[in-house]
Amino acid sequence: MEILTKTLLQLFIVIAIFIILTLLGEFIYKKLKKNYLDSIDMTDYLPEDEVHTLKQVFYLIMMALCVVVIFYSLVGSLMDEYYLAIFDILLSLYLAITLDKSSRKNKILLLLLIPYGSLSYTFFDIDLLLLIMDIIHVLVFIYFAKVYLDKFMEYTHSNGLGITIILLFVIIFVSFFITQYAEGVNALDSLVMISNQFTGNGFAVFGNSIPGKLNSLLLVWGGYVISGAGAATLTAAILTKHFRKRFEDLEKLIEGDDE
Repeated sequence: MEILTKTLLQLFIVIAIFIILTLLGEFIYKKLKKNYLDSIDMTDYLPEDEVHTLKQVFYLIMMALCVVVIFYSLVGSLMDEYYLAIFDILLSLYLAITLDKSSRKNKILLLLLIPYGSLSYTFFDIDLLLLIMDIIHVLVFIYFAKVYLDKFMEYTHSNGLGITIILLFVIIFVSFFITQYAEGVNALDSLVMISNQFTGNGFAVFGNSIPGKLNSLLLVWGGYVISGAGAATLTAAILTKHFRKRFEDLEKLIEGDDE
């Protein structure tokens, strides 16, 4: 009886923590969206094709993150129990904050989305291997992986875009798991290594701490995106100048014929 009471109390605390964090996150997200995000037009800073590509990549990344949670929840990773729990909590919070809670279905999804195992492990130091095998939580992430895949396909077809980016994404995603087990490194080090290799910066892990490695990822992929956008912008500017001159020459030719 005492164990059951303790478990129910722990369950209530976990739910309360997640709801409080979700409400706080929603408040911050709405403030940022109202004051900054709604007024930003990405086409003012990047070429339209680059914006489309980034949106495609965003949907694929969200789908991949859901798959990562599913994989590690089922397989487990003894080296990264704590960081896996934090990652699960943060991703669950993002999905909860951005979820439309107006329908009954999504309200139920919100309750099923709560990472009971990860929160219990983080705050109560309970064996993660027993708690992350929450089949319902895994099924919810399978659902959200399918949702983001559908969003990717819908966005791609509605804008007449190609899906060859999936091949590139699959190569990186598979390399992530191969590197982790072939090199005997944890998930974060594997991500840093394939990022550096893909962008031509070598195969080493830059940074000794978690924040340092995350900063390395930010610099690598940020520089990769900006360099691509710069090349696309320069190309567009050269082509625009070329065709504008041709158009002016054509106008002069037409005006000369009229005279």
